[in-house]
Amino acid sequence: MKDNTSLRLRYLGLVFLVTALISFDLAAQKVNTKLLTAEYDRMLSEKFKPGETGCAALVAMNGKIIYRKAFGMANLELNVPMQPDMVFRIGSITKQFTAVAILQLMEQGKLSLQDEITKYIPDYPTHGYKITIEHLLTHTSGIKSYTNVSDFQKYVRQDMKPEEAINTFRNQPMEFAPGTKWNYNNSGYFLLGYIIEKVSGKTYQEYLDENIFKPAGMTGSCYGNDTKIIKNRASGYQPGKDGVQNADFLSMLIPYSAGAIQSTVEDLFKWNQAVHSYKLVSKESLDKAFTEYKLANGKGTGYGYGWFLSQLQGSNTIEHGGGINGFLTNAIYFPDEDLFVALFSNNTAIGPDFTSQKMAALALGKPLIDKPIIVDEATLDLYVGVYKNEDGKEATISRDSTQLSVLRPGSNRKEIIPVGKDRFLFAESFVSLTFKRDAAGKISGIVLDDRGKVTEWAKTDKAVEVKKTVEVDEALLDKYAGEYELQPGFTITFTREGKSLFTQATGQAKFELFAESSTKFFLKVVDAQLEFIADETGKINKMILYQGGRSMEAKRIR
Repeated sequence: MKDNTSLRLRYLGLVFLVTALISFDLAAQKVNTKLLTAEYDRMLSEKFKPGETGCAALVAMNGKIIYRKAFGMANLELNVPMQPDMVFRIGSITKQFTAVAILQLMEQGKLSLQDEITKYIPDYPTHGYKITIEHLLTHTSGIKSYTNVSDFQKYVRQDMKPEEAINTFRNQPMEFAPGTKWNYNNSGYFLLGYIIEKVSGKTYQEYLDENIFKPAGMTGSCYGNDTKIIKNRASGYQPGKDGVQNADFLSMLIPYSAGAIQSTVEDLFKWNQAVHSYKLVSKESLDKAFTEYKLANGKGTGYGYGWFLSQLQGSNTIEHGGGINGFLTNAIYFPDEDLFVALFSNNTAIGPDFTSQKMAALALGKPLIDKPIIVDEATLDLYVGVYKNEDGKEATISRDSTQLSVLRPGSNRKEIIPVGKDRFLFAESFVSLTFKRDAAGKISGIVLDDRGKVTEWAKTDKAVEVKKTVEVDEALLDKYAGEYELQPGFTITFTREGKSLFTQATGQAKFELFAESSTKFFLKVVDAQLEFIADETGKINKMILYQGGRSMEAKRIR
């Protein structure tokens, strides 16, 4: 383990050295597109390999495309290579289109952002609260996101009209009072699409075609449709039991105005150009969209109308990503430098976010240049502990041999890499973590810098729970192996490999389970536990998942 870690750190150090040299060259020669192209080719060809699922990428500076390429395959079954002009589902990047449509209607005097949603959906239950259009735009409505409703998977294959889909979540209890918290919410953007239809008298699809796609010259974009012939459409994939598999079917009427658009990287650049040249809405309206929404307590949300507002290496960003069956996408714009980067992947196992950020940082001449260092285990032990932020949420830092990792609420476990005294970088990320010390030199807390959003966490007296593992007989593991249905259309599969049990949920990667008893297991990558239950005959007929304070039962189906 120590030798492998040393090798990895030396390799990472070499990569950082290469990018530092490129940064120096960029600073000296402005933008050396030849050098950038070579580095982009290296980065993307390593991540998206020949014969495997692929990507399309585009980088534009000062209104001109300086890089536009594709890697990997668009269709594995037909052996079709990916091309830069291929059409991808862009998922939640759709939300910015919905937001601009709302702003257009606002400018026409057909609605106000402060209108209550009951003005357009009179019978929508608001539980006594005032829920405005702006609350929907900013993910602060308190309405439960329909993709988080327990029986959501039951509807994913159904072609439903907007009002029918709204009926699946309208009676859910409110999660909080509008404007008091931020919680990413697909229901809000679904309701916005329905309001667009009610106000404009057109379907959401028709509105996009007439008021956004055509004016912006987006000839390769459309509302997603699986029956329509769409030229250059890339196929979508996801991790499966035996590697990669075709993505699960999803009726494109389900994501609707929260995630149903299909587009190309070049069309997304055209869209970005149209938006920022005020071709679609005025500067005054866009300024609202690109202003961080503040909660009732004055706390910022990092979100405007349809876009995340952040920074990367000190430069301001306007950005959004998308995730939908078979596809992961990311688009990031730097308004001060007029830099735009889009990267689309047709495999939900291969995310584009970090790679697109590295591409952008390189074009800015601001790549990650921190060189990894080796820290002894005794020093690493000083950092291990449970830390709490001002909201009472806890993060656990633990050590496995020479590797530290962080488990934050609602997130998977992330490795952190030492780059200086008390300073670490999250693996595959621009997020950094610095440990604080008191006057006596003892670790007292951490400062988490999530791309400019800084939060502090105090070290608590809680000890990190170290779960003891036991060995389970292979014959018993074989009894657990099988497929269990958590929700209609969403299953969890268990397989035995030697003396280990692995789990894989629909459309997700495979992870190893660790036994704490003969019937109970836990995951190291996320804070979750599993328990297998036998019936009176001794047959394993169900499994219970414990996660986030909830217990969810899954029946065995095979």
